[in-house]
Amino acid sequence: MGSSFGDRLKHERLSRNLTQGELGGELYSASYISLLENAHREPTSEIINQLAEQLQLAPSSIAAWDRPVFPEESEYLRLSLCARQSWDTRDYSGAASNAKAAARLACANDDAVTWWHMTFLAATSLLRNGEQSEAAANLGKLLGHSLTAESDALALRANQVMASVMLANGQLSEAISHATAAVEIGSGDSPEEFSAYLLALQTLIGALSEAGRLDEAWIHTLVLAEAVTDETPSQMAGEIHWVIGNVAFIRQDTRTGLEHHAKASRLLSPTADLSRWAQFNKATAWVRLRAGVVEPATLQAIERSELAHAVVGATAAETLEVSLLRARWNFLNDDLDGALALLDLIDAQRELLAPHIAGDASLLRGSTLQATGRLDEAYAAFESAHEQFTQAGAHERAAEAQASMADTRN
Repeated sequence: MGSSFGDRLKHERLSRNLTQGELGGELYSASYISLLENAHREPTSEIINQLAEQLQLAPSSIAAWDRPVFPEESEYLRLSLCARQSWDTRDYSGAASNAKAAARLACANDDAVTWWHMTFLAATSLLRNGEQSEAAANLGKLLGHSLTAESDALALRANQVMASVMLANGQLSEAISHATAAVEIGSGDSPEEFSAYLLALQTLIGALSEAGRLDEAWIHTLVLAEAVTDETPSQMAGEIHWVIGNVAFIRQDTRTGLEHHAKASRLLSPTADLSRWAQFNKATAWVRLRAGVVEPATLQAIERSELAHAVVGATAAETLEVSLLRARWNFLNDDLDGALALLDLIDAQRELLAPHIAGDASLLRGSTLQATGRLDEAYAAFESAHEQFTQAGAHERAAEAQASMADTRN
């Protein structure tokens, strides 16, 4: 059989971030998996089927494992490993480029499994790089593919990431739809599926909260809270407490918000995932400021977010979002000139922001202008916020902007 089976086995294992021991589980030792990957053992049909089942491959893909390897296959397997290495080093542009190239070659060689995983990796890399439109196009291909239709695990992952893309793009209705589809599939039988389910639940809660559907968001938050046990990894538990705290703050339950954010702060580690830690501090500062919580811990979250985003390499949109935090802090501390200077810069680039974030920036800019007596400019800013919230499907926030427009005319 040559190296074909071994190369594919290694690729599939690495694409799931599994060690050789984790893949072998109770069936095969790590050393035996190594022998298979290095073509020092020939797999039987029983082994092929058992490993394919552990890797959650669709039944129609199992037959492809015993095809002889061709030069083109060696190249896209090489590209797929390069893509995974780029992802591990947070080179998301390189990961997307290599993954797309691997997917094209895999498609040309009728290797649907590799095509699926490389297209998925390209989509997640594009999302991390702030390229939501291309990420959505890739995920659309996955959601329409037969492998996805055959596998709940694949459908869960594709819908979960599509929901994240839609939320990042400010398409709240679409984000809710895809996150709901993922959550309804369920938590599955593997740690990978359970993790994807929890991420989908978090995205659903975030989208519902942004859309102003807070009662629904809180119901799902209670489901999320039940997932935390003594065995839950600290990073995962921290993210769950983070989400619960966010919704509590938005519901004006400051005490519960502070309680859960304190737990999240203790559990989340910048050394485990600096990018997620940056996002946590940004979100923490965001909801605290929206709730009017102006205290040293809020400023610390802003400063941590600024530092962490600078280290990991923020996208242009993320940089504007962090500037918006600082602008809101200035506004709440009566530094209107400092707030307006930042808000004018953000307004000049608001097309880079998701509509609901741009709406927040315009709403704050209107309030700042109103506080300085520039009522005509404030009205225009509130009007812009109303349009942006309406575009995002955040109708309660749109009503808030409309009320502010009326207030400038009274």
